[in-house]
Amino acid sequence: MDIQVGDTLTMKKAHPCGSSRWQVLRIGADFRLRCLGCGREVMGPRGKFERSIRQVSRDRA
Repeated sequence: MDIQVGDTLTMKKAHPCGSSRWQVLRIGADFRLRCLGCGREVMGPRGKFERSIRQVSRDRA
């Protein structure tokens, strides 16, 4: 899956704040993501996050 820093991910399940959109801050063996609803940052294994991605959006020109 082609994910880059700065992409916006829409996940299958919503965060407890109600938002399901996340911004990618770091990629590698682990992902670091920021919730676009509340600003919470989480870090976890790449495989777990890749399985729960519904859509990848690039907001760059």
